[in-house]
Amino acid sequence: MEQHRKRLEELLRAYGPGSRPAEFGRYALIGQPETLVILERMETAPFLLRSRWDEALEAVLLADLEFAWGPRMRVSR
Repeated sequence: MEQHRKRLEELLRAYGPGSRPAEFGRYALIGQPETLVILERMETAPFLLRSRWDEALEAVLLADLEFAWGPRMRVSR
């Protein structure tokens, strides 16, 4: 978290609760506590995250978070 503090702050400011994109129901995960774990997995094991995510959760939630975070490598289809 400390390593990405500024990036996390910008993510919350730009896409978190109260932001313009959030008003339209997008980026629902941003601002949730579990987002920190998801972002950590996105940075360290993106393909594993995607394979597990596809089994159980809506793909758009992860795609929105990937877009907002701007990872080095997108794993979305």
